[in-house]
Amino acid sequence: MLRRGLLTWVSRVGGLLVLLCCSLSILYLMTCSPPHSDSAPLSHVLPHGGSNHPSLGGTGPMIGAGPSGTRGAGDIAQSGGPPAGHSYQKLLKEREEQHHLYISSLKKQIAQLKEDLQERSLQLKRVQESLKTAANGVAEGRDEGTESQGGGFGEVQGAKSQQSDLQEFLRAQLSKAEVTSGTRLPNEYAVVPFESFTLQRVYQLEMGLTRHPEEKPVRKDKRDELGEVLEMALYSLNTPSVPAEKTQTSKVYTPSDFIEGITRTERDKGTLYELTFRGEASHEFRRLVLFRPFGPLMKVKNERMDTSNILINIIVPLSRRADKFKQFMHNFREVCVRQDGRVHLTVVYFGKEQMSEVRSTLENTSREASFKNYTLLQLDEEFSRGRGLDIGARAWKGGNVLLFFCDVDIYFTADFLNTCRLNTQPGKKVFYPVLFSQYNPALIYGRPEHIPPVEQQLVIKKDTGFWRDFGFGMTCQYRSDFINIGGFDIDIKGWGGEDVHLYRKYLHSNLLVIRAPSRSLFHLWHEKHCADELPPDQYRMCMQSKAMNEASHGQLGMLFFRHEIEAHLRKQKQQNAKKI
Repeated sequence: MLRRGLLTWVSRVGGLLVLLCCSLSILYLMTCSPPHSDSAPLSHVLPHGGSNHPSLGGTGPMIGAGPSGTRGAGDIAQSGGPPAGHSYQKLLKEREEQHHLYISSLKKQIAQLKEDLQERSLQLKRVQESLKTAANGVAEGRDEGTESQGGGFGEVQGAKSQQSDLQEFLRAQLSKAEVTSGTRLPNEYAVVPFESFTLQRVYQLEMGLTRHPEEKPVRKDKRDELGEVLEMALYSLNTPSVPAEKTQTSKVYTPSDFIEGITRTERDKGTLYELTFRGEASHEFRRLVLFRPFGPLMKVKNERMDTSNILINIIVPLSRRADKFKQFMHNFREVCVRQDGRVHLTVVYFGKEQMSEVRSTLENTSREASFKNYTLLQLDEEFSRGRGLDIGARAWKGGNVLLFFCDVDIYFTADFLNTCRLNTQPGKKVFYPVLFSQYNPALIYGRPEHIPPVEQQLVIKKDTGFWRDFGFGMTCQYRSDFINIGGFDIDIKGWGGEDVHLYRKYLHSNLLVIRAPSRSLFHLWHEKHCADELPPDQYRMCMQSKAMNEASHGQLGMLFFRHEIEAHLRKQKQQNAKKI
C-alpha cells in the first residue's frame, strides 16, 4: 500500500517536472527567437536612430551622396526576401551610416555654438567694460556714477534695439520678395529666371565664360552656397519642429533623397531656394522653401583718389602691320596726347620689314603733337607677344609705373585711362577689363560704301559685337606686381596662350583681380590668319576666335540660308507679278 502510494506520488511529480520543462522551453523560444509577424517589426529590436537622432545627412552637392532613402525594418521583414542574418547586417550598416551623419551634424552644431559663445563673450566683455567705467564714475562722485551706469545700460539697450531692427528688416525683405505670391511685371524681360540644380550639376541660362548650359559648380563660393542650402534642408527634414511630425515620420533623409532644386536671386531682396525630396511613399514628395535675405547696405570705405600724377606706360608689341599702327596712332594722339597727357608709349617691334614706316609714324606724331614720351625697341627675332610685352615692361627705368598691355587693334577713350588708374593699386589690385569686340563691318553694314567711320561703328549692341570674355590680353597692372609675379612665359611663340598664363598667376596670388566689362575699350575687327606652324592647341584657340569674330548668330544664320531667302524673294516677286 505504501509502495503504491509512493509510485503514484513520484509519477505525479515527474509529470509536473516534464510540464514545467516544456513550458520553459516554449517561453524561451517566444522570448529569444526573431519575430516574423507584421506586428513585431525589427525596429523594436534594434535602436531606431531616426526617432531620437536627427541627421543633417550630407555636406553639399559636390560630396558623394549617401545611401538611398532608409526603409523601416518592418518593410524588410514584410518583403520576405533575405534571411534574418543578412537583414540584421543591412540594418546595422544603415544605422551606422545614420549615426555617422548624426555625429557630423553634432560637430557642426558644436562649431556654431562655439562661434556664438565667442560672440556672446565679446558682448559680455563690452558690457563689463561699460559697467567698470560706470563703477569708476561712482568712485569719483554719486551723480557722475549714476550717469555712467545709465550709459552702460543704454549701450546694452541700443544693441538689443539694433538686433530687433535687423530682424524686422530681414522679415520685410522676405515679405517683399516673390516667395509666396507673384508681383505684376511689365513684360517678359522683367522676369528673373530660376536656375535648377541637382547634387552634381547646375543648369543655367547665363552660361558665362564656360559656354556650358549645364556644369558642375566651378566656383568654391557657389559649391559652398548650395552645400549649405542642402545641409539646412536635410536638418529641417530630420528635426521636425512639431512633436506630432516627429512621431508620424520614421524616415531619415539623406542626400540621395534629394531630387532637384531651383534658385534665383532678386538683387535688392535676397536669394530663394526651393528643394524637392523623395517622401516616404512612392508618390509622396517633400518640398522645402528657404530664403536668404540680403541685409541693409553698409558703408565700407569713403576715400579720395588723386590720379593726377599716375603715369600710364602703354606697351604695344608689333610686327609689320604698319597701316594698322598708323590708325592706332591717330586715336592715340587724340586721346592720350590731347585729352589725357599722362601717358608714355613703348613700341616693341619684331623684325625689320616695315620698320621704317613705323618709325616714321612715331616721328610724325612726335613732331605734330609735340609728344616726346615714347620708346621704340627693335628685336630681330620671331614675333612673340608675351616676350614683347615682357621686354617692354622691364625696359622702363623710371620707377613703379602703371602698365597697360595693349594691341594695335585696340581703340580706347580717355575714360578708359581713368578706369585703368582707378582699378589698380600696387601690391593690392590688378585690372583685367572685358573689352567689346567688333564684328566684321562688311557683314553688319552690307556694302563697303555704307560703312561709317570707326568712331561711329563703336556701338555696344548684340548685332555690332560681343563682350570678349575669353580674352585676357588687355590688362592694367603696376610694374612691381608684374615683376613680382614672374612676368610672361617667354617660351610661348606666336599667337595666344601667354595672356591666360599670366592671368592665372594673379588668380593664384593674394592680389585682387578686378574683372569687369569696359564700355570704353574696343577691339576693332580685322581678318585673322591662323598660321600652320602653330601647335594644335594654339591653332584651335585661334580658329575659335576667328569664328566668333565675324558676326552674330543671327547674321551667320542669314548668310547660311541666303539661297533659301533669295529663292523665297524670287517666288514672292513672281506671285506679285501674276496678280498685276
